[in-house]
Amino acid sequence: MAICAFTSSHRAEPSYPAPKPRQECLFARNSVLGQKIPEKKLSLPSKRPNQTMARVIFLTDFSEAYARELLLGMARYAHDTAQAWSLCRLPLSIRDKFGIEAVVEWAVRMKADAVIGQFYNTDNVGLFRENGIIAIAQDFKKRFTTIPNITGPHHLAGRMAAEYFLKKGFRNFAFYGTRGIDFSDERCQGFRETVEQANPDFTFSSLRSGAQNDLWYYDTAQLITWLQSLPKPVAIMACDDNQAYHITEACLQIEGGGGNSRIPNDIAILGVDNDETICKLSAPNLSSLSQGVEQGGYDVARLIDRLIRNPEAEWEDVMVMPLNIITRQSTDIYANNDPHIAEVLRYIHENISQKITVDDLVKLVPLSRRLLETRFKKSMGTSIYDYIIQTRIEKMMQLLCEGLSVSEAAAELGFSDIKNVSRTFRQLKGITPSEYREQVAPKRR
Repeated sequence: MAICAFTSSHRAEPSYPAPKPRQECLFARNSVLGQKIPEKKLSLPSKRPNQTMARVIFLTDFSEAYARELLLGMARYAHDTAQAWSLCRLPLSIRDKFGIEAVVEWAVRMKADAVIGQFYNTDNVGLFRENGIIAIAQDFKKRFTTIPNITGPHHLAGRMAAEYFLKKGFRNFAFYGTRGIDFSDERCQGFRETVEQANPDFTFSSLRSGAQNDLWYYDTAQLITWLQSLPKPVAIMACDDNQAYHITEACLQIEGGGGNSRIPNDIAILGVDNDETICKLSAPNLSSLSQGVEQGGYDVARLIDRLIRNPEAEWEDVMVMPLNIITRQSTDIYANNDPHIAEVLRYIHENISQKITVDDLVKLVPLSRRLLETRFKKSMGTSIYDYIIQTRIEKMMQLLCEGLSVSEAAAELGFSDIKNVSRTFRQLKGITPSEYREQVAPKRR
């Protein structure tokens, strides 16, 4: 499988020479995810007979890990199916300088089969279909209705983030993102609704700027003012890792990181996408919700392959599923107004792979067993025993995401009875551990 990259032309007219890409091979392996939504028809002119190589153009931002992971997933599909695929990267500056027509011209000259891109909703994506080219929109601003989208259940991501912070004992919550962009709006909605359902007395605030072409731009003064106004300690979900990084920068500017903006003591921050470059550049390092992006690339390749073989085949959006939260320094805190409960929460999470009893927890604090159980239930809304079970099951879900078998994950957490674990897992999550692993775990060959 070949991967090529182009640089943009600076000529005033969108007339380009036929590209001669430098080729290099890349093969990858990862998990298989995908969730279908109602299918639609995509009518394309017939493709070339006896085709042996699929040519795909990526019109996206390769400074982001999301795009690179999509590419790796497509490379894995080409490897698994023993097909020769040419995956070519086209800079977004081509579209921004010359319009979508220039991208179509490139694709026609290359005899491309498909283009995956960050399209504006004003782009005439129908031009691709008119030229016998499959167009697929990467989740960027708004979903398209006439072509497939690479998208996801963003409401679920918001819910997962809220549940994560709720288990850490937070009572104040906030969301930072961009209004008018599907993934940001839906994550905000899922986050807010989960917090409100947990306790109507919990506080919630959001700061969402209007959608712009330059999504990296933000108003520092506005962000700082908002952060200072929030009740502390506060748990903030950002719509993605870039926005989460903006918060860490703003916190450092507030009295040199002092005052009421210390991370994570006053402000705990969670991003989305687990872009390790951004997360580890941040000071402190960012926690982030990891998604099955590489598998999304695999599923996109499978969709393209199907549409090449049968242009009249029905199509569906490709769903990139949220997987689990990677905890780093920006959320490494258990916020609770009762210091004894906070100490118990920290111990539970740090020792969740071991057998934990209520007696173990009583030894940590100057409280009787009865008083500790009463105060814990009042603070967390559940018993100590149930909280430990829920936390262990969530840890098991994380291990299954990482590729461990059900028996391996159970052993890692000290569970001795697989049947009992499976029954508890199903009661809490609605599916068995095996069914969950089938959805999210890396496929082995």
